[in-house]
Amino acid sequence: MPELQRLDAGHAPAVLAFELANRAYFAASVSDRGDEFYDRFADRHRALLAEQEAGSCAYYVLLAEDGSVLGRFNLYDFEDGSADLGYRVAQHVAGHGVATATVRELCRLAAARHGLRTLRAAAAHANAASRKVLTKAGFAPVGPADPADLGGKSGTWYRRDLALRP
Repeated sequence: MPELQRLDAGHAPAVLAFELANRAYFAASVSDRGDEFYDRFADRHRALLAEQEAGSCAYYVLLAEDGSVLGRFNLYDFEDGSADLGYRVAQHVAGHGVATATVRELCRLAAARHGLRTLRAAAAHANAASRKVLTKAGFAPVGPADPADLGGKSGTWYRRDLALRP
């Protein structure tokens, strides 16, 4: 059974393996992170952990029983009880409800563990799977997302008020 864990230093090798194994899959729906992301992954991972320690975000990984990463789920830009949500799941689990179930669980954790009341997430118009996950997880469209928020792609912002749902 997959387990959602808060990102820590020990996850770095599995997260990098996940990102590399799914790079082409992710690039089909979101902008590619570029070679520098992978070349400087260790530095980036340490920076994420420092941000998390500072309390401005919370990063999670969904781990398979063998310790491999099935997905990344991020709460970032904490401000006044709100945060933005971002996520990505491995190609081999996409379409099986993994993202929807984990986003729902992260919504619960966002309220219970992080004291958040509202989450926002942007999805590109071309990313039907992400839009479906957000809708099934209780998010509603609230307006256009600037292409700068989506790696140059047009899309929609979604919002979920956490206090209104269990």
